[in-house]
Amino acid sequence: MAETVRRAAPPLRTSPLRRIDGVLAAIAALVAAMALADPGGVKATIGAAAGAFAATLPVLVAATLALAWVRAAGAEALVGRAFRGREGWMIVMAAAAGALAPFCSCQVIPFVAALLAMGAPLSAVMAFWLASPLMDPAMFLFTAGVLGTGFAVAKTVAAVAIGVGGGAAVRALAGRGLLAEPLRARSPATGCCSRPRTAFPGTAVWAFWREPARVATFGATAAQNLWFLGRWLALAYLVEAAMLAHLPAGAIAGWLGGDGALTVVAAAAAGVPAYLNGYAAVPLVAGLMAQGMGPGAAMAFVVAGGMTSVPAALAVWALVRPGVFALYLGLALVGAVAAGLGWAMLA
Repeated sequence: MAETVRRAAPPLRTSPLRRIDGVLAAIAALVAAMALADPGGVKATIGAAAGAFAATLPVLVAATLALAWVRAAGAEALVGRAFRGREGWMIVMAAAAGALAPFCSCQVIPFVAALLAMGAPLSAVMAFWLASPLMDPAMFLFTAGVLGTGFAVAKTVAAVAIGVGGGAAVRALAGRGLLAEPLRARSPATGCCSRPRTAFPGTAVWAFWREPARVATFGATAAQNLWFLGRWLALAYLVEAAMLAHLPAGAIAGWLGGDGALTVVAAAAAGVPAYLNGYAAVPLVAGLMAQGMGPGAAMAFVVAGGMTSVPAALAVWALVRPGVFALYLGLALVGAVAAGLGWAMLA
């Protein structure tokens, strides 16, 4: 009988391209493109991005450490139970808190990641997520001083209304069995599988540092989330700085004159790629209004841009599943158009 010789299968070779970090590669490619297009200004652009990232770093660290503490203590289920039976009320409270929180559209991402990972319902998180980038006390005073108190009050009302409406829409969809897993499968907040992991089920142990296993979980969770969110926020702020340096803002006014319904819709759509940041957008909008942009189009522009700007969208895309990302964009744009049309009638 002939013997069958079994040859060992050759070891699989991993392509070097698969070992390249896509986010870091995108950052390097963007820096290289800016260096070729504007050699004299690339240093200032990188410096602006680094300054914005440094301002956000305390927020990022605080959110990731809070999540790591909850994970190490085994208390994720406690956070989820805190929202049960009161989801409608939490949507309203989250939207109101978002209008007071001093976070831009990128700074709110670490808190969104932490809340979702700890079991908070997507409806309440979405309400905070949509409202937070639009207004805060300092932004209110700045907006009132440049665009008028009426505009600032209307934007505040729009922030809360969009948050509540978005949260209610998410709640309705979730009740039909949709949106069960909002976070991406390989986000560090959820581990390597699609469902959030609770490493230490049972009673929460808040003094986690007394157990080596919990300390290891704390360190690993904090490091993974800092690396994951830090890379994406760095890319987001670099994109924002490049837009701030090179976007021809004056050209937008020619497309957005008047205040009809189509103009308001166009202004909301234009706010996504053209928006810079909350404070930079206020004088930009003042200049656009001086060049003929109507008040309704101006409101739609700042509301849509605040929630769905390209830098924020990059960070959101990295965090949540495509369906949740599409819902986030859709709710933001519908809310922006509604705010613009409403302000056009009142103004």
